[in-house]
Amino acid sequence: MMKKTICALLALVMVLSLAACGEKKQEEQQEPKTLIDEIQERGYLTLVTEPYFAPMEFIDPAKEGDAKYVGMDIEIGQYIAEQLGVELKIVPLEFGAVLSSIAEGKYDIALSGLGYTPERAEAFDFTTYYLNEGDNRFSLVVREEDYDLYNSFEDFNGKKVVAQAGSLQETYALNQMDTSKFGEFIRVSSTTDGYMMVQEGKADAAVCAVANADLYIEANPGMKTLGDKMVFEVDPETLGTRGGVAKGNPEFLAFVNKCLEELRDSGKASEWYQQYKEYAAELGL
Repeated sequence: MMKKTICALLALVMVLSLAACGEKKQEEQQEPKTLIDEIQERGYLTLVTEPYFAPMEFIDPAKEGDAKYVGMDIEIGQYIAEQLGVELKIVPLEFGAVLSSIAEGKYDIALSGLGYTPERAEAFDFTTYYLNEGDNRFSLVVREEDYDLYNSFEDFNGKKVVAQAGSLQETYALNQMDTSKFGEFIRVSSTTDGYMMVQEGKADAAVCAVANADLYIEANPGMKTLGDKMVFEVDPETLGTRGGVAKGNPEFLAFVNKCLEELRDSGKASEWYQQYKEYAAELGL
C-alpha cells in the first residue's frame, strides 16, 4: 500500500512539474508587444505635425480631411505606414505641442521639419536624418525697405523680434542674440505668423530658416532675409531633418530608420522636397 502511495505521489509531482514547465514555456513565448505590434493591430499610424512649414508640411485649401495636409513629411509618413501595412492618420498641432506630445508618447511619430538639439534628444529619440541639402542657414527676415538698417545682431536692440515658440529659430536667438535688449521678443505658434507680423509692421524681424523664408517671400514680395549679412552659428553635426519617436521603442525606431535610409539613399526624399517646394510656390505659400 505504501509503495502504491509513493508511486502516486511521484506521478503527481511529475505531472505538476511538466505543467509548470509548460506554463513557463508559454510565458516565454508571449513576449511583450512592441509599438509596431500595437500599430498593426489598430490598423493605423499616427503622425503628429505642425502643418505650416512649407515644403515639409502645409495645407492645400482645395482639399478636405487628411488629404489637405501635404508636403514632404506627409509623403514620408505615408511611406512608413505603407511599409507597416496600415493607414496614416495625421494629427495637426502647434509646434510646441508636437514636441511635448511625442515626448509623452501620445502619438507614434513626429515629422515636422525637426532639427536635432541635445535638449530635445533628452525628451524623445531622434530618427536618422532624411534630408540634408540645400540652404541650411538660419538668419532673420525683415521688410525690404529696412534691409540696410541691419548689419549685425546688435542692430536689433530695441526692436520687436518674433520667433516660433519651441523652434530652433527661437533657440538660436536666445543663445546668440541679447534678447534682453530687444524692444520685445515675441513667440508665435507658426513661422508663417511671424512672417505676417513683419509684413504687416507688427514686428521688425522674424528669426527664420532662410530656405523657408525665401519660399514665403517668393510668394509674398516686400521682405528680404539677412542671410547674406548675418547667420546663426550651427553645429554641423546637428544638421539634417529628422523625425521624433517616444523613448523606449527601439524596434519601431529601427524600422523607421530603415525606411528613412531607403528614401534618402534612393533620392526619393530629395525628389519629394523639390516637388513640394514647387507645389507650395504654386499655392503662394
